[in-house]
Amino acid sequence: MNIVIKTDFSKKIGPIKAMHSVGQPPFPHMSGDYMHYLTEARIPFSRLHDVGGLYGGNMYVDIPNVFRDFSANEYDPASYDFGFTDELLKAMDKNLVKPIYRLGVTIENFFEIKAYRIFPPSDYGKWARICEHIIRHYNEGWADGFHFGIEYWEIWNEPEDGPGSGMWRGTDVEFFRLYETASKHLKECFGDSIKIGGYASCGLDGAFQDPAAFGLPEIAPRGETYRYYFVRYAEKFFEYISSRGCPLDFFSWHSYSNVEDTVLLSRVADHLLEKYGYKGTEHQLNEWNNAWQLEHRGTSYAAVNAAAMMLAMQNTNTKIMCYYDARIGESCFGGMFNPLNYTPLPLYWSFKAFGELYALGTQVFCESGAAGVYTLAASGENGERALMIANTGEDALVSLEGFSGEAELLLIDENHALTPGEPLRNGRFVLNKNQTALVRSK
Repeated sequence: MNIVIKTDFSKKIGPIKAMHSVGQPPFPHMSGDYMHYLTEARIPFSRLHDVGGLYGGNMYVDIPNVFRDFSANEYDPASYDFGFTDELLKAMDKNLVKPIYRLGVTIENFFEIKAYRIFPPSDYGKWARICEHIIRHYNEGWADGFHFGIEYWEIWNEPEDGPGSGMWRGTDVEFFRLYETASKHLKECFGDSIKIGGYASCGLDGAFQDPAAFGLPEIAPRGETYRYYFVRYAEKFFEYISSRGCPLDFFSWHSYSNVEDTVLLSRVADHLLEKYGYKGTEHQLNEWNNAWQLEHRGTSYAAVNAAAMMLAMQNTNTKIMCYYDARIGESCFGGMFNPLNYTPLPLYWSFKAFGELYALGTQVFCESGAAGVYTLAASGENGERALMIANTGEDALVSLEGFSGEAELLLIDENHALTPGEPLRNGRFVLNKNQTALVRSK
């Protein structure tokens, strides 16, 4: 296959967005020694969900970990146990990674045996005040705290399914009331100094069962019709909060679908926000993984598909994406690091390559027109240029058009860790299937 990639660095489009953010930073055994990988990849955000269950069970982030006795006085600093979460957030701050702090609990995947912390709080107002004091601790120095300036505070995670859920053992309306109570209280306390949002939707792909109703073009219906419930839940959530004037600074949603479907789901988020009076509100895909199966861990396939997702989603209205996840440990979802020797896997280098575009700052015109080939180009203030290409299609001879001057080619696959490939010859090079490339000016 021969493909021509056209770039025009005089045509500026807008900022490169934080498409290479992550969930669950690498903090094994309370060690910040591996957080530098995020710094080096210029990863700006890490969402803190499921952290409480991974790095010590009952130590980090979750409301019941920080405020252990719900009957205690929420105004008394002695009622709070900040110790372990302090260490995690200090390591993140040292390494220039900003938290997206999820106010809630870690998923309980074995709730059918017994559920512990996924029930609605007995007092919604008190729960909101506990959240308030956690924010004051990390942003205002309360209770020997910090001034981290954490911007994003997310209320709960994946509450859909009610009694059948490992995240929320209450009704839909009970969660909507919790969101209303907490969002209004926190905005009253902090105003625009923070962003309050949620609710971390399980997924919007149920919209594919009725695409016209959700602002999509006519497409073939997908399987898994039960997921239509999730997008209807989103509608019920928006109906509730809009009718009660609830603040929503950002809407968060999740996807484990392929690149093309996830791009369409971003349009569904746009549609919901506009329909219910929140047009222009930021939305985040803050949990995603399109090659999570165990057989893909450590493969070129995982690396190129992650790269393709970031490159494609740059051209949607999604503002932030958080890959699930950057943990170091045993999980098919932790695709960045080898759990045995803690070294980066190929997928990590896709994030580091995107970080170079992010550092340059400005997206410029770029197109390939080839099926399965995803591209994104960026320029810097001093004339620096870079182009990232993810080839999920067939082996290709790539010809660059508009990328003049000296440049180097770096490759990502199971044999290349963002390391040099063959020298460019007249702007041409071979890019094989499941390879990712970064071309940058010297």
